[in-house]
This record gives sequence, C-alpha cells and structure tokens, in this order.
Amino acid sequence: MSVTFQPAAMIYKFKSPACGDVIMLGPNGDQMLRLLGREPAAQGIIEPGAMPAALQALQAAIAAQDAPAAEANEADKANEADGADGEAAGDALRPAVGLRQRLWPMVDMLRRSQAAGAAVVWGV
Repeated sequence: MSVTFQPAAMIYKFKSPACGDVIMLGPNGDQMLRLLGREPAAQGIIEPGAMPAALQALQAAIAAQDAPAAEANEADKANEADGADGEAAGDALRPAVGLRQRLWPMVDMLRRSQAAGAAVVWGV
C-alpha cells in the first residue's frame, strides 16, 4: 500500500490590534485578495489609508453577487401572487455560502482597523 503526501491547504490568518483574528481557508483568502486587486501572497499588509478602497471593493463584490438573487426573489413574489408553483428561482441562484457570509468578518475587521488607524497583516 502506497501513501502519497498531500500538502495542507494554505490558511490565511489576518491580524489587527483593533480586533480579533480572521482566519480564512486558502481559496477564500485568495478570492478576497483578488477582489482587493492584489495577488494572493503568504504575507501582506493592508494599511489604514487603503482600507476605504478595500471596503468599497468588497461591498461592491457582495452587491454584485446579491443582485441576481434579489431579482429572482422579486420574480418569486410575483409568481406566488399569480399562484404559480415550483422551485424558487432565487434559491437556485444563491450559493450555499455566499460572499456576504464569507467576507463579513473581513469587512468588520477592516472597519474596526480603519477606525483605530491600525494595519491588517497576514503571514507575519
């Protein structure tokens, strides 16, 4: 029997003196960093001056993902009023865990860090 070694998935641990740590699995952390216009990296920093743009980018991505589901929910309400049956289209469009849920801890960290004038770092 042969056993092959699988390297552990990267884990991001974002730190700030303004709040508790935020831990993300590698693919989610990579996605979040790309939304900020950064290349995923094992180490990094988000300075307080860059936080307004980072918050805006994350909130725009959340809104873009939420928009189709909101439209589908409106269509579902209209269908229910007309007496139509069937699976809700909004449920089919919504991922099990969306960006809103995945990014909320980071949005909160950025807001608190910005208010405190503290940087967010990872990998150090």
